[in-house]
Amino acid sequence: MTDLSLPVFLVEDDPVVRHGCAQALRLAGFAVTDFGDAESALAALEQASPGALVSDVRLPGQDGLALLQQARRLDPELPVILITGHGDVTLAVQAMREGAYDFIEKPFPSERLADVTGRAQEKRALQLENRRLREQLQASGDSPLIGQTPAMQNLRRLVTALAPTGVDILLNGETGCGKEVVARSIHAASGRRGRFVALNCGALPESVFESEIFGHESGAFTGAAKRRIGKFELAHGGTLFLDEIESMPLTLQIKLLRALQERTIERLGGNEAIPVECRVIAASKADLKAESDAGRFRSDMYYRLNVARLDLPPLRERKADIPLLMAYFLQQAATRFNRPLPEWSAADLARWQRHDWPGNVRELRNVAERYCLGLGDGLEAEMAPAAAGGEVSLAAVVEAAEKACIETALIRSGGQVIKAAELLQLPRKTLYDKLHRHGLDPERYRR
Repeated sequence: MTDLSLPVFLVEDDPVVRHGCAQALRLAGFAVTDFGDAESALAALEQASPGALVSDVRLPGQDGLALLQQARRLDPELPVILITGHGDVTLAVQAMREGAYDFIEKPFPSERLADVTGRAQEKRALQLENRRLREQLQASGDSPLIGQTPAMQNLRRLVTALAPTGVDILLNGETGCGKEVVARSIHAASGRRGRFVALNCGALPESVFESEIFGHESGAFTGAAKRRIGKFELAHGGTLFLDEIESMPLTLQIKLLRALQERTIERLGGNEAIPVECRVIAASKADLKAESDAGRFRSDMYYRLNVARLDLPPLRERKADIPLLMAYFLQQAATRFNRPLPEWSAADLARWQRHDWPGNVRELRNVAERYCLGLGDGLEAEMAPAAAGGEVSLAAVVEAAEKACIETALIRSGGQVIKAAELLQLPRKTLYDKLHRHGLDPERYRR
């Protein structure tokens, strides 16, 4: 979506031509500020940031090429469009080499000027949005809990409130939605001096489970040549994270429950009660209440863990966070792979907003890494058959993109409809109609 609220700076010394170009751009919906020479345009550039700069090459005083060079020194990302006369093609090629966005050769139809300026504005809007996202990421500091949707704001609030208390916590959420990231954030905010120890309960065979969690003494079983310290003891003074706890064998749940209640453990093959002081954070992708009712998870264990429960939203329920998450993961990927930070287009963002993300944030991170490596995002082929088969109509795509844009504006405005309408360049009544059609409640976005 092109942001027409950004002004276009137009530089042309001929007043008749300047008036004609300005009128053509205004009729196309652009806000235009015009200048008769490069010097006055540069003075304005030092005070304001336009969406695009359109300038004739032949100017009194400094010419268009000198204006291009100085404008790009002030703002390297500013798209500059040069208007050249007949025979100035060599100058136009030089300008492109020096970073001009495009050039238009006289005489030209007004539609050509509006089209090139519109594309420049769209690029500029994406650059400014990327810049805003980078600033948001810097403002978030080291916190990996990325997102500005109400669900993520509430999650950060709960993490901040619960982290210092020491209470055991149950995290519930689909695969890939960031349960370990949340657990590490809780540990980091807790002030605990001990280490963060993670154990995936679904990755261990039952025969070694008890030894991994509680440790064992020398000679406890065949092959136990020396004493082994279990995860509980390793986490003393810190945090023990038990992922996929729904897969823990019922017999071990009894021993874990006792350890949680008494804060002591016994190593396998030993009789000594060893005190441990650690916080336990358990994570499950299943509904533990339903598992308990079905007899696949101990009810007493469920109620012991369910004192403080955090539900992590799937990515499809917070799609307005996709731009910020993508900016974060692209930044990480660019650093890891020593690649330039790529920019995305409006079409890319619309495709990401349409995707359901069954793999949640983990899937999005993988997409960002592919995109950074220049391999595409892997979603183009996935979307194409659906569109070809008629499952995704153009109207549906437009509706989804419109809803995503409105949600982003609501987040940026803190749920203030008047401010959101200004950001979207929409009349207030029109925005209210769209909110009703998309089922969006501004109250949910109030901070």
